[in-house]
Amino acid sequence: MATLVEACNLKKHFPAARGLWDMVRGRQPVVRAVDGLDFTIEEGENVGLLGESGCGKTTTGRLMLRLIPPTEGSLAFDGKDIAELEGEDLRHFRQVAQLVFQNPFDALNPRFTIDRSLREPLVNAKIDREEHEERMRIAMRRVHLPDVEQYTGRYPHQLSGGQLQRVVLARALILEPRFVVADEPVSMLDVSVRAGILNVMREVHDQMGLTAVYISHDFALVRYVCSRTIVMYLGKVVEDGPSEDVVRDPQHPYTKALVQAVPVPRVDQSHDPLPIIGGLSDVQETPSGCHFRDRCPFAFARCADEEPPIQEIAPGRRAACHLLD
Repeated sequence: MATLVEACNLKKHFPAARGLWDMVRGRQPVVRAVDGLDFTIEEGENVGLLGESGCGKTTTGRLMLRLIPPTEGSLAFDGKDIAELEGEDLRHFRQVAQLVFQNPFDALNPRFTIDRSLREPLVNAKIDREEHEERMRIAMRRVHLPDVEQYTGRYPHQLSGGQLQRVVLARALILEPRFVVADEPVSMLDVSVRAGILNVMREVHDQMGLTAVYISHDFALVRYVCSRTIVMYLGKVVEDGPSEDVVRDPQHPYTKALVQAVPVPRVDQSHDPLPIIGGLSDVQETPSGCHFRDRCPFAFARCADEEPPIQEIAPGRRAACHLLD
């Protein structure tokens, strides 16, 4: 398979509020949301981006779609640095790379009918009006809403959450994209409708040959939908590999804690205490050496002095931990 997305030392730092001492010292504190990512995504892959809230997953997704510029490093799409795209090349990228929003209730303009919301990307992409009806029908059928007329004249508040998320997905697919980023695509939905939406997304991936990135903190979702999982902590990749291998045999202490925190289905089963304590470190003052060392029960002197590089530990698997040397 050909490489579609490639990140090289990708960083995104946001300026933070300055305190009095910062002003005296002439210092501008920054939030290191993404702090040096290196990864590739092959064409046709389903990749899960996993981690706690605040680890930098959503910022990474926004960088991949050029919704925000990087502070440092590069991110290439189909061999071209997206930060350098202009004119027709940028317009083309906007068509082939799409976003599926987390909250379907906020993703659609409440004053627009479903018909108008679906037509909007077609109008922006300057698609001939003669093609609009057929493209809408194809997109709605793909998300299992075949009775197009039943929905297009309605407003968002007249649809259920599951129907709205299907419409949001249809809108992302209507331009026939190659690459989709789905940010917590089912977290706002009832449990009863999540499986249906995830099945639709798997079908769409197979039908269209999409390359997709699913941003989530839910190991079960990533394991079900994604063939590969990238685990992030404080803006860095700590583990990367086939989803089933990452779940069954996690290598990084942080990944092990995430797997152990997944709820068990039986009430007579119990988890051992989690091996990590506390929450994410201050993203303005990340620890020296390994970013995870202040929560890791296995940290030793080297962890404070030297940042572990992301390295291959088995074919198709990478991790960043001194314990693996």
